[in-house]
Amino acid sequence: MKDLIKALQILLKYGNPIYPTHCEHDILNVNISSDGVSKEDIKMLDYLGFFVNEEDNTFDSYKFGSC
Repeated sequence: MKDLIKALQILLKYGNPIYPTHCEHDILNVNISSDGVSKEDIKMLDYLGFFVNEEDNTFDSYKFGSC
């Protein structure tokens, strides 16, 4: 759970959408645009279990998405 909280704290620096998450087919999607996210934060997010979804320009995780 610490990894999820840390990842969300990083993503919070880049936006605070009203509906920040979406879960579908065992993927947790965080609706924060990857534009402007620092390379260091992208690297840390990857370590924590989130990757850039190139198609949607958001962050996804198989580690935390189970619905």
